[in-house]
Amino acid sequence: MKTYNYNDLSDNQLKALIQRPKMDFQSIFGQVDPIIQKVKQDGDTGINYFTQQFDGVTPDPLVINPANQEVSIKSDIKESIDTAFDNIYRFHEAQLPNSLEVETMSGVQCKRVTRPIQRVGLYVPGGTAILPSTLMMLGIPAMLAGSTTIVIATPPNKDGTIADEILYIAQKIGVTHLLKAGGAQAVAGMAMGTETVPKVDKIFGPGNQYVTAAKMMLQNSDAQIAIDMPAGPSEVLVIADESANPAYVAADLLSQAEHGEDSQVVLVATPDFKLDQCRQEINRQLAELPRQQVAQKAIKQSFILTVDTLEDGFAFSNQYAPEHLIIQCEKPEQYEDQIMNAGSVFLGKWTPESAGDYASGTNHTLPTYGYARMFSGVSLDSFLKQITMQQISEEGLKNVGPTIERLAELEKLEAHKNAVSIRLKDINQNT
Repeated sequence: MKTYNYNDLSDNQLKALIQRPKMDFQSIFGQVDPIIQKVKQDGDTGINYFTQQFDGVTPDPLVINPANQEVSIKSDIKESIDTAFDNIYRFHEAQLPNSLEVETMSGVQCKRVTRPIQRVGLYVPGGTAILPSTLMMLGIPAMLAGSTTIVIATPPNKDGTIADEILYIAQKIGVTHLLKAGGAQAVAGMAMGTETVPKVDKIFGPGNQYVTAAKMMLQNSDAQIAIDMPAGPSEVLVIADESANPAYVAADLLSQAEHGEDSQVVLVATPDFKLDQCRQEINRQLAELPRQQVAQKAIKQSFILTVDTLEDGFAFSNQYAPEHLIIQCEKPEQYEDQIMNAGSVFLGKWTPESAGDYASGTNHTLPTYGYARMFSGVSLDSFLKQITMQQISEEGLKNVGPTIERLAELEKLEAHKNAVSIRLKDINQNT
């Protein structure tokens, strides 16, 4: 990992440092567009065409109802899933919104009501490993929100089956459809609908660059869907001072580096942090990882930034806007107010990022690539929409009507003014 000193960098150099590795979306869009068009034209056949091409399997049936599937899971795995499920459920249940009703002036009642996004699609990556945690992070808030159609898309095993762990969680959530496909073809199927895949209104979930491109393209198409957020490779930024344990810091950096070769990990360290010892720990722990080659490539494109003070560290972190921010320093909670841009924050030496990935309760579907400056991670709110309502009494229209008339006249919208005036005339005639 290259090392930089914060005070030695110019504004342009800092700006360059916070840039993530560029993704060639124009090239990727060109590869994804034919996939979308074929699924649009051929439906299920189009999905199966690409699933056979990319995954070497043609699932039959393509879509199943998880409720009808038998599952068999080891008791310790089931217990772990249930514990994580309950924690995630508790945290997201607490996010259920309260009703809002306000009388803005006498006789003018305004309120806001919450409704679920009824049809949602949840993309759960597969390939090298099953990801039950991602299904819980997406499915639990969808269930709590009250979505009526919940579609999962996930790549099948080579024999066309789906892991029992995924099926078990899908049953707990109440998933209505499980599409045995991944990649851009699965996203296209959910966005546009096919013979067996219901069309959804919003698509959630992480994926590779092709999945991300498909979500972005379909959001801007006549499919009329929303997506949770733009997303890039996984990333973490660790702020460490003299109290930080170098072995813990190394472990946190590597836990993100093993996600993929394009992951980025950043260490921001004060002068008294044991940096040399941390480098040694990175090398030692890296040598023991099964995904050593993947993590090593990610480490090579990552960097260390030394800062004179923790305040400088937080200033840089806010510029970088990391997906995961880990604060390993004394009394980390005292720095909460300094954190402006981050997807999810992990305070103190006993709080590894892995806790948020699996079982603490917070959501792990988070903005990457600097999007934490303007996007939140997935939450219950992501599956809800708010509708405003108003009801005005006769007295209320007499109170607010003249204001509406004058403003409508100012904007030269005479019909708007007349919609009020015609009512006020009747009110005045009847009094």
